Amino acid sequence: MECADDFPNLSLIKLPPYSPELNPIEQVWSWLRQHVLANRSFKDYDDILDACTSAWKHFIADVERVMSLCSRDS
Repeated sequence: MECADDFPNLSLIKLPPYSPELNPIEQVWSWLRQHVLANRSFKDYDDILDACTSAWKHFIADVERVMSLCSRDS
């Protein structure tokens, strides 16, 4: 495991215990649930995997959306 001292341009910032707005993946999951995976039922586990894979591919195809949901101002 790398130590922060090995990277002089890296600052570690501890997040509060519950801070979904600070975790970009929470924004991604929220978008996926609202726009692609909402109001669906699944017949089995493989159907869930297929739907999530398709939703993820749909999400990453739009680079501007990815940047807007995953970037943070410094």
